[in-house]
Amino acid sequence: MRVALFTGNYNYVREGANQALNRLVGHLEARGHAVRVYSPVTDTPAFEPTGTLIPVPSITLPVRSEFQLALGIPKHIRRDVAAFAPDIVHVSTPDILGTRAQTMAKAMGVPVVASLHTLFETYVEHYGLRWLRPTVEAHLRRFYRRSDHVLVPTPALRDAMHADGIARVGIWSRGIDRDRFSPARRDPEWRRAQGFGDDDIAILFFGRLLIEKGVDIFVATMKALEARYGERVRALVVGAGPAEARFAGLSGAVLTGHLDGDDLARAVASADIFLTPSTTESFGNVTLEAMAAGLAVVSADAPSSRSLIDPGRTGLLCAATDIAAYADAIATLIDARAERSHMAAAAREASVAYTWDAASSAVETAYVQTLSSNARQAAGQAR
Repeated sequence: MRVALFTGNYNYVREGANQALNRLVGHLEARGHAVRVYSPVTDTPAFEPTGTLIPVPSITLPVRSEFQLALGIPKHIRRDVAAFAPDIVHVSTPDILGTRAQTMAKAMGVPVVASLHTLFETYVEHYGLRWLRPTVEAHLRRFYRRSDHVLVPTPALRDAMHADGIARVGIWSRGIDRDRFSPARRDPEWRRAQGFGDDDIAILFFGRLLIEKGVDIFVATMKALEARYGERVRALVVGAGPAEARFAGLSGAVLTGHLDGDDLARAVASADIFLTPSTTESFGNVTLEAMAAGLAVVSADAPSSRSLIDPGRTGLLCAATDIAAYADAIATLIDARAERSHMAAAAREASVAYTWDAASSAVETAYVQTLSSNARQAAGQAR
C-alpha cells in the first residue's frame, strides 16, 4: 500500500499522538508499505522523524506558540501527493490541513482513514471558551463523518462515534516499552539527589505542563496533602510546558523539566504514586507508562482512564474536579503501603496487554479493510 499521512504535528513537539504516528510509520515501512508524511515543521524538532517527512508551510499559533498551523495545502504539496499516488490518505488532526486533505483525497478518488488522538472539544473549557464547544463538536462530527473509516483508541470512544451515526469505526490502541518503563528503573540514589528522603512519598505529575492536563487540580490536591503530611509528601513534576509556573506554590516540589529515554524511565519509576487529573486524554499514554513502571495510579474518572484502570485493583478513579477525593485516595495509598504495593504490581501486570506491534497492525488491517470495502462498493456501482 501507498499511504499519505497528514498530521498537525509529526515531530516538532513531542506528544503521545505523534509518538504513535512515528511508530506506525516504522511498522508500515518494515512491512513493505510506502508512507509519505505531510506536516508542519520547525527549525527545532523534538526528535528525528521516522520515514519521509514533507514540510507543509505553516504559521505559529498565537495562543499556543509551541504549535504550528498549516493554512491549507499549497500547489507544490498537491503535486507531490499526486506524484506519490497514494492508495490511502490518513488524516490524524481535524485542523485545516486535515480537512483539506480529506477534500483532496475525495477529488482523487482515494479513501480516507481518520484517527482520533485528542478530545479537542474538551480543551475550550480550559481557555474560557465554553460557549465555543457546540461549534467545535459540530466540526468534529463533520470531519469524522467525511472519512471512510475512523480509528479511535478505546471502546468507549468507538461507542460514542457509533452514537453519532458513524458506522465504520475501529480500535487503534497504544503500546508500551515494558523494558524501558519498568520498576527495575527505580533509583534510590537519584531520588536522594533530588532531595527526597527514603521515607518520603513522591507524587508524580508526568507529561506536558498544560492547564488542560489538570495542572490546577494537581496543585490543589498536593496542597491538601501537604496540610495532612507536611513535607513528607512532595510533588515530582516530570515534563515542561507553559503551565510550569503554576507549580511554584508547592513547597519542596521537584521539577525535572523535559526528560527522554532512560532518564525519563528512571524518573517515572522513582516516584511512588501517579496522580493524573486530566480529562482531555483520548487514551492516556502517560498512565500506561506509569502503570508499566509499577506505580499505583490515582486518576480522573474519564473514558480514557476507565479503559486502562481496573478500579481498586490497578488504580483509583475520582470525580474529575473533586480535590478532596483525590487527596483521600492518595492518603489511602500512603497509609496502606501493602495495598499500594499490590496495586502497583497489578498495574505493571496489566500493562503487558499493550504492545506497539499489535496497535500498529490494527491500523494496517483497517487500511486493507477500507480498500477492500471501497473496491466492493465501486464494483457494485459499476454494475
